[in-house]
Amino acid sequence: MERMEGTAAVGIIPRETLFGNPEKAQPRLSPDGKRLAYLAPVDGVLNVWVGPVDSPVGSEDYRPVTRDNMRGIRTYFWAEDNEHIVYLQDAGGNEDWRIHATDPRTQQTRDLTPFEGVQAQLLAKNKLFPDTLLVGLNKENPEAHDVYRLSISTGDLEQVAKNPGNIAEWVTDKDFRVRGAVAATPEGGFDLLFRETEDAEWRMLVSWGPEDALNSAPMGFSGGGEKMYLLDSRDADTTRLVALDLASGDVELLAGDERYDVADALVNPDTYEVEAVAIEKARAEWTVLDESVREDFEAIEKLSRGDFAVTSRDRADESWLVGFTVDDRGASYYSYDRAKREGAHLFDARPDLAGYTLARMEPISFQSRDGLTIEGYLTLPPGDLAGRDALPMVLDVHGGPWARDGWGYNPEAQWFANRGYACLQVNFRGSTGYGKSFLNAGNKEWGAAMHDDLVDAVEWAVEEGVADPERVAIFGGSYGGYAALAGATFTPDLFRCAVDIVGPSNLITLINSIPPYWSTFLATFYERVGNPETEEEFLKSRSPLFYVDRIRIPMLIAQGANDPRVKQAESEQIVAAMQEKGIDHEYLLFEDEGHGFARPENRLKFYAAAERFLAKHLGGRAED
Repeated sequence: MERMEGTAAVGIIPRETLFGNPEKAQPRLSPDGKRLAYLAPVDGVLNVWVGPVDSPVGSEDYRPVTRDNMRGIRTYFWAEDNEHIVYLQDAGGNEDWRIHATDPRTQQTRDLTPFEGVQAQLLAKNKLFPDTLLVGLNKENPEAHDVYRLSISTGDLEQVAKNPGNIAEWVTDKDFRVRGAVAATPEGGFDLLFRETEDAEWRMLVSWGPEDALNSAPMGFSGGGEKMYLLDSRDADTTRLVALDLASGDVELLAGDERYDVADALVNPDTYEVEAVAIEKARAEWTVLDESVREDFEAIEKLSRGDFAVTSRDRADESWLVGFTVDDRGASYYSYDRAKREGAHLFDARPDLAGYTLARMEPISFQSRDGLTIEGYLTLPPGDLAGRDALPMVLDVHGGPWARDGWGYNPEAQWFANRGYACLQVNFRGSTGYGKSFLNAGNKEWGAAMHDDLVDAVEWAVEEGVADPERVAIFGGSYGGYAALAGATFTPDLFRCAVDIVGPSNLITLINSIPPYWSTFLATFYERVGNPETEEEFLKSRSPLFYVDRIRIPMLIAQGANDPRVKQAESEQIVAAMQEKGIDHEYLLFEDEGHGFARPENRLKFYAAAERFLAKHLGGRAED
């Protein structure tokens, strides 16, 4: 592989700049288009700020309207009443989300779902019912979310759909009626159910077997209500966008690709029609379906070299907000005037990055040992750090595992490259985005063929002259944390050290301790990972906990005490086993975190420890 010799001096990017709070993020237009909201810190905690659209962003006309002082707000939106900001918040990472409403004028916030041990899900909002949200609550049965109409002004709840226990997802039409549902099957598939009215009986429209279950889902009803838009992989290998005629059952293909799945869609919030779809190849590529937005997309593409998504629209559909991701710059946001076909830079999420030399992310591919094409991304040190062969390398493994890495700004990739490491990210089999055959090739291959793809990736990097085979680390969170543990136990001679963040160590206890509201996905775990009741020995053979005596490399393990997905015991049991055997390790437990580290002080503590750990064992540089 050819690499350009860099000449620019590359200074250390502070961890605070990479992993601290953004300066601003997630702008949202009010429905009337007159106000703008965004996230920004207040005393180090992300909160919602609001101001008039015609005032400069960040001016004294903008002020914080929420007062979260712990975890920071990460998910919020304008209610259709044009008066309230609605956001979700949990306690210490326990994912028992509660719905809060804030009046920006009075700055008063109310908890609309004040139920202990209950998880709230936001299902829909609708301009025809501006004071109402459709929400899912598992208050009657911890395993199942029923649907309620929630009044923003009063907090009153009215149940409108009862979950018999097998419904994993609900679908509403433009009139705010629950007329679609996705029911889990015992085999690990899903049935799409439909009813003409909220009082009618359900009937099955589509059955997705286990082979299609993770590649298919409803997107919503058409504006006229006569069709449903589906992401569908039946009769194809990849996920395509189709329109299902509810009366005849006929399916119309709208968009698709032979190798890559449809990844995103732009849906008109007024007509409910799909205007464009994105297919994520090495980079995201948009296909326009509605000619009325073609010139908009052509104009937006000229604003930046990055990949983009439309993130907010006013009710008149005259103003859009667009977010860009670029590999060598943080997220940037633009306002876009549809009448003028012009965009204006709104703000950068992390403007301090402009003072540093960042790295480019290069798409790569190679053949696995059994002939699959594996894709991923390589980020090399820039400037005067570049041009050296046989670099120390970090294999950064994504979580899920039913997810994928994509192109764009990635703070970990930039951190590794800035510290002198090559960073390799691999979409191993079992990753999404590459069709159902590729995804299903990961079934029951945790610690086996899925891990072989990671091993093959390291060997590819060594053969290309990128990586020093004696200085390779494996690093990841969730499934990536499991992969780090698997690397230390199943291929201990390949890696110099390993970093595991909230990774499961025992697949039996992982599956047996999933949150109750994941019950509709339990059959999916059985199908794709294994069944503890019938395959105990098999799952033991794929669980790093039972192979601790093979570990010969230093380990760094980090865990959130309140993680509902990968319980604290998953880390503690393997830490205890390493202590008993005298294996070199470091363990960080964050008492106020869950599945990942939301609070910046915790993120910074973890990344400081990981930086020292990697510098010690791989020889990279570190911030003073």
